[in-house]
Amino acid sequence: MPIQQALVDEIELLLRYNLDSTQEGIKIHNTARDGLVNAIERLHEKGLVDSKDGGYLTDLGHEAAEHTQAALRILTSS
Repeated sequence: MPIQQALVDEIELLLRYNLDSTQEGIKIHNTARDGLVNAIERLHEKGLVDSKDGGYLTDLGHEAAEHTQAALRILTSS
């Protein structure tokens, strides 16, 4: 099953969050590449982040980021 670039961009953003602190968010500036700007807006629409330009993870977003980051660790381990 091929993964579309839009989903890859959302995954990339979830990987950027520091899960060790709920007080640390991210900000996607309007000068970022279009794929990331659109991806953070979609994550906001899905209820995973609290702001259209990033912000903090919601509870659901934190869970999604945990699973995404865990999957990456598993897939990149040797």
